[in-house]
Amino acid sequence: MNPNQRHCSFPSAKDDAVSSEKCLLSAQTCSSSYKLSYTDTDFLMRDELRPVRLQLELMKPEILQHEHDVQATVVIFGGARIPDEERAKEKLAEAEKAANKNPEDKTRGFELKVARRVLAKARYYEEARKLGRILSETCHKTKGCNLVVMTGGGPGIMEAANRGAHDVGAKNVGLNIVLPHEQAPNPYITPELCFQFHYFSIRKMHFLMRAKALVAFPGGFGTLDELFETLTLIQTKKITPLPVLLFGQTYWEKAINFNFLVEEGVISPEDLDLFSYVETAEEATKIIEHSFNKI
Repeated sequence: MNPNQRHCSFPSAKDDAVSSEKCLLSAQTCSSSYKLSYTDTDFLMRDELRPVRLQLELMKPEILQHEHDVQATVVIFGGARIPDEERAKEKLAEAEKAANKNPEDKTRGFELKVARRVLAKARYYEEARKLGRILSETCHKTKGCNLVVMTGGGPGIMEAANRGAHDVGAKNVGLNIVLPHEQAPNPYITPELCFQFHYFSIRKMHFLMRAKALVAFPGGFGTLDELFETLTLIQTKKITPLPVLLFGQTYWEKAINFNFLVEEGVISPEDLDLFSYVETAEEATKIIEHSFNKI
């Protein structure tokens, strides 16, 4: 029997939703109170329905990932503002032009400095793309390997990792989120596995529900938030330990002084063992494969 086949004679929710549209128009049937609750979007978006929306946002990606046999993931975080080298060079050229036009403008000078730093980090885009490709290729060739690349679904490093998996025809996941400014998913995510979230908390749950490893490339507040959420859950034994790889030791040691936290007594020396530094996609893949094979 088809697993999707109904096992009872009751009409489905979809059947009743269609039937409800056929009712005769009257003062009663035109009232919003007469709408089926699950077709009434105004009702579903009321503040009182937040618990229901939280549950729906948890269940929809869970059910669809299960249907597409996504069992284990490697989650790749990183800055949305780190483009590929070509785009970084274009932005640098624009910044140089603006700075040369207004050499006394300190703002233009700062923007030029930032553009140079962004170009220097463009290599991380290529490494993230390579990592997505290598991990996906390995699982295509290795019996029993079912690792799927998962990202936050946006541009920059996220785009690069999804792109690497897409390069070899591998399914990959993107967990996008609604933001005040436009935040479209990158075009390399498997369409059936491209999700949009309202709640950051539920999105972060989905990052870790199937994760077998986490790789954090250089990034800003979002990357730091996701990284420290994971480290906290591992430290407090709320989740099973997994490899946490910080890509680019120079960047991370400058961004976060972990040794200072130890010296101040706010974390333990052994907490430094919760993560490792890596510099190449090959190095990261080796650690991930070694950990996955022990599961």
